[in-house]
Amino acid sequence: MRKRDKKCAKASVDEPKRQQRITCLMSEDEQLIVDRYLEKYKITNKSRWLRETILTFIHKNMEADYPTLFGEHDMRR
Repeated sequence: MRKRDKKCAKASVDEPKRQQRITCLMSEDEQLIVDRYLEKYKITNKSRWLRETILTFIHKNMEADYPTLFGEHDMRR
């Protein structure tokens, strides 16, 4: 497998620079679980993986909780 060119790895010019930092603490057991997962699936960019995982989870929940004109009970009738 060939290595990626450094040109491909850079973010596009249109993408805003990430300047906000989020920090969380994990127990040793939780850290081991994450590290094993990353190793198993050969994920090398932990920051990108965490960001995508969290934002995907939030996006799915927001779609499920989207406000509707009628309640669920009324729509099922």
